[in-house]
Amino acid sequence: MSSPAKALAAFLLILASNCTPLMAGELPAPALDLPEKNPVQFNFHARVRGEWRENVFDFNSRVDSPTDDTWLLHRVRIGLEWQALPWLKVTVQGQDTRESFSDRADVPNQMGAEGDDAFDLRLASLEFGYPEELSFKVGRQVLAYGDERLVGPLEWLNFSRTFDAAKLHYQQKTWWVDAFTSSVVRIHESHFNTSDWLDGENTRDQIFSGLYFSTTAIPLQTTDVYAFHLHEEGLAGGTDFMTLGTRFKGDPLKLAGWDYTFELVGQAGQVRGQDLRAFATHLEAGYNWLKTPWKPRLAFEYSYGSGDGDAGDGQVNTFQNLFPTNHPPYGFMDTMAWQNMHNLVLRLAATPHPKVKTTLDLHGFWLADTADAWYRTNGTTQVRPITPGASNHAGAELDFTVNTKLTKHLDMLVGYSHFFAGSYLDDTGAGDDADFAYLMLTLNY
Repeated sequence: MSSPAKALAAFLLILASNCTPLMAGELPAPALDLPEKNPVQFNFHARVRGEWRENVFDFNSRVDSPTDDTWLLHRVRIGLEWQALPWLKVTVQGQDTRESFSDRADVPNQMGAEGDDAFDLRLASLEFGYPEELSFKVGRQVLAYGDERLVGPLEWLNFSRTFDAAKLHYQQKTWWVDAFTSSVVRIHESHFNTSDWLDGENTRDQIFSGLYFSTTAIPLQTTDVYAFHLHEEGLAGGTDFMTLGTRFKGDPLKLAGWDYTFELVGQAGQVRGQDLRAFATHLEAGYNWLKTPWKPRLAFEYSYGSGDGDAGDGQVNTFQNLFPTNHPPYGFMDTMAWQNMHNLVLRLAATPHPKVKTTLDLHGFWLADTADAWYRTNGTTQVRPITPGASNHAGAELDFTVNTKLTKHLDMLVGYSHFFAGSYLDDTGAGDDADFAYLMLTLNY
């Protein structure tokens, strides 16, 4: 870890551990009386999802892979939020996740497994100040920004994602800004989940920091500007790069039913000791029939993430997808990340009943450069070895989902996806279609 990053992280943690009422008393409108409502709120979450997958990982129907299987994923969360003082909020939540009835080993992140993670600490934070004005939050927490294409909790994943972080938040009527420094929490099957901040034996020394500004002052849209910095040590060389981006998102309520999203991101620095120059973009336009009973929405999208045309030139051009929630934007089968890709999407959504929402998405996938890999949703696993000269057409995916609110506390999601194998798969090995079906129940209190 670089000395400035160490100093910043140490300063924020020391600041939090030594906070006193005197510090909080310097914030706006301090008060020492407890709020009238119950200061302690307990929460409970239980989710179970049954999955069936066929050829999703190898696109080969002639091989009976352990990943071609049916299994059950379940998780339980128990936590509390304690408003100890008007300017002090304590959040704690534990989580237990399991994978049952699968042929693959129940080890997180091996062969695509969700795996088992016995009851562990998911959230543990102190928030000082007033979130509607000025606040400082330190501890294990969720970070999520924009459409979560770069930073998000990835809730679809059974154990999801959290960070050990220190975050300063300032807010006004039409804008807000966050400044944070953090390290992602890594799942360990047999012992306490830790980030690099808390794992003294880890030599990666990951520090992920950022500034995120968002405003609604520009008419008809939300405008975001952000800067992220990632630092990691590694045997192959250090990683130190900046991600600069902007995002514009139109409001259909102010645009007579129309909406749009435009996001542009650039990256520069070092990845594993090599120079990084990469970029990505996302374009989206949709129309919402707000006055019709089913409130349908039809939208077209295009996403691009740069790839690397020459692995031996000492320069990396593959866009680095950071810590995203990739499941919704690039297909529910999780075959593609926002790197080395072209993705065209046609989306149709409708609400046939106030408690029922249906979606139908059709994706087309191409590699930006076949001299680079096809990366799965985690941004590291390759679908096939790099094969220069192969067709760049990865395939197409059809996703259909039905989301139903069964009761006030119980939701059900049913979905089916089919992947139509493209010529890239034929050129690099087996090229069979793939299928994915699931049913998920979620209980929240």
